[in-house]
Amino acid sequence: MKEIKKTFARTLRKGQTKAEKIVWELLRKRKFKYLKFRRQHVIEGFVIDFYCHELRLGVEVDGGIHLKRKDYDRLRQEVIESEGIKIIRVLNNELIGTREMALKKLEEIIVHQSIPLPLGEGSQEQIFDKRKSGEG
Repeated sequence: MKEIKKTFARTLRKGQTKAEKIVWELLRKRKFKYLKFRRQHVIEGFVIDFYCHELRLGVEVDGGIHLKRKDYDRLRQEVIESEGIKIIRVLNNELIGTREMALKKLEEIIVHQSIPLPLGEGSQEQIFDKRKSGEG
């Protein structure tokens, strides 16, 4: 079953939506706050659009299909969050536009929510500053 989910995740990576492509371009290679994000990452048998292990954070980019499967999404989120992972949701139409708008929206959601910090100490900005200067 695990291998099936990994194969499914690979398929999703190849068929990203426009919004997912925008988000991945902003998150990949530690471009966003020097955090490592994975795309289409499997957790507890579910595939999360984007996942940052340091923050134990999943980012879901929701399009029209999610309006039809709210119950499934709710169950999925409960299972994943029971593992101590916070899930945030962003609507496709909030991200499609300019790169700057998408980045601002992600920063607004990720940085301004109460998300567990890496290593459990300091403020997010202190940690980001250390990474930037090469200390962390």
